[in-house]
Amino acid sequence: MKISELLNKETLSISFEVFPPKTETAFESVKSATEEIAKLKPAFMSVTYGAGGGTSRYTLDIAKNIKARYGVPSLAHLTCVSSSRETVRARIEDIRAAGIQNIMALRGDIPAGMENDDRSGWDYHNAVELVRELRSCGEDLCIGGACYPEIHPESEDQKTDIRYLAEKVDAGCDFLTTQMFFDNNLFYNFLYKIREAGITVPVIPGIMPITGANQVERAIKLSGSFMPQRFKSLVDKFGHDPAAMKQAGIAYATDQIIDLYANGIKNVHVYSMNKPDVAEKIQANLSDILGK
Repeated sequence: MKISELLNKETLSISFEVFPPKTETAFESVKSATEEIAKLKPAFMSVTYGAGGGTSRYTLDIAKNIKARYGVPSLAHLTCVSSSRETVRARIEDIRAAGIQNIMALRGDIPAGMENDDRSGWDYHNAVELVRELRSCGEDLCIGGACYPEIHPESEDQKTDIRYLAEKVDAGCDFLTTQMFFDNNLFYNFLYKIREAGITVPVIPGIMPITGANQVERAIKLSGSFMPQRFKSLVDKFGHDPAAMKQAGIAYATDQIIDLYANGIKNVHVYSMNKPDVAEKIQANLSDILGK
């Protein structure tokens, strides 16, 4: 099923994100973790993609297994940075051959050591070009894109960021998923601004449960997220105690999700990664709200 069809439903939903293993030896343990999350029957599950396509085969294997064995719609991530057109087209055909209709189109991180390389010969320079490639493959694909409620780390300002986002949607994105944020007001303000700019596709807010103090620095680095004082106090108080921090982080994420639902947002995406216990506890906290 296309995610765009799921997003048209009136019921509240939750989805989860997982990542593939980096090595073949880790495949079975990662597969097992993703299966435990699939058993929760989320609206869909997205499977991330390694930098430079290093784990592309595992991405497809995990996404295919989730869909075939548990009937959970899969969203396979696809990046294009430094990839040839032939390579990307081959990966698209592999995804379609696996019966997966949903693809998250991303530029991807610039591989280490290539930051200052001449990119004039690259076939794809950004996600807009990848979205165009995917849309040229036909209407059977459902294409997702990423967006930043605050600002993309490489953008000059939010106005420029939103203009680029509109270009990505015009290229063929069916829906957008946000980078993590920890203050819902940032999301509500962002949603207002992009609607004013004429971007009307569904936008799924992305929530990251911070269950360990060591995740905070990485979260800031990845998304440039603003950390509200309420969240900083939580980390200061419980960061030294892993069990308490995990419980507090799950509670904070749950509170964010409840607020989003209460304010008219129907679909929320959780960056649970490969942590079935975190996904399960969040869904359990929302059981009556979601009717699960």
